[in-house]
Amino acid sequence: MLNKNSKAKKSNWVLYIVAALLLLDGIVWYQIIQASTITRDSARIYFLDVGQGDSQLIIFPGGPKLLIDAGNPDGKVLTALAKVLPPQDRYIDMLLMTHPQLDHFGGFIDVLKNYEVGAFIGNGRKGTAGAYQTLINELQNRGVPYIQLAEEDRIIHEDTALGILSPNSGDLLSSELNDTSLVTMLRDKNFKILFTADIGFNVENELMKRYDLSADILKVGHHGSRFSSGAEFLAAVKPKAAIIEVGKNTYGHPTPAALARLKSAGAQIFTTLEKGTMGSSWSGGVLKLVRQ
Repeated sequence: MLNKNSKAKKSNWVLYIVAALLLLDGIVWYQIIQASTITRDSARIYFLDVGQGDSQLIIFPGGPKLLIDAGNPDGKVLTALAKVLPPQDRYIDMLLMTHPQLDHFGGFIDVLKNYEVGAFIGNGRKGTAGAYQTLINELQNRGVPYIQLAEEDRIIHEDTALGILSPNSGDLLSSELNDTSLVTMLRDKNFKILFTADIGFNVENELMKRYDLSADILKVGHHGSRFSSGAEFLAAVKPKAAIIEVGKNTYGHPTPAALARLKSAGAQIFTTLEKGTMGSSWSGGVLKLVRQ
């Protein structure tokens, strides 16, 4: 398996990303940013409805695709991808598993069986669910390299970069898998999006010490758990929109406490349970979220 020891390998990999995108129309229901500097050659981001799980698709300018998480092994990620990608587009450049919990990596098995994949990115921690070994076997059988990334690593294409903010080597030792999540910030020339996977207050507090976390959109941590999205953290992020990826569940997600903090922070809140798959759209200098 490949890891991050060779910076050249990672840089060379990005150079080989090639894909295509057919733009889809949708219904605009929330305007996030209005500015004359926003152009049409920005990245596109889809928050995929995979039920009680996480999955986001980033399409970089020019077409390269990166899928962050894929929900549970129930086929929902394939249904969501079919809404935003044309049937003939069967290549995804990179898959990124934030951490090895089933509601984040389970759907990758379906993706690997239905799409050609260039590389797989993880944090290096092994999962305990039986499906994790099935995933690793699938990667090996298909010759998909595993690349381990951590804090300060980046995936760059043209003017757009996905930076890894966490975990560092110490975080990876945590007994709580959620704390080992790959937290990422997408920086485009026109906007910033923070993806927080399943982190809780403790990791949020550490991130505030190390980074400027301000972002236009926040992918809310841990499906709106009461132990995520702290008030100080939200004050640092200052999100205009907060996306909660959630389905029908018995955990109480999203919790009233998390929703109250998000509302107090001034973020407009959207959930995949209510809105389904959501994507970004740019038109006339306006960045919008579009229901697919």
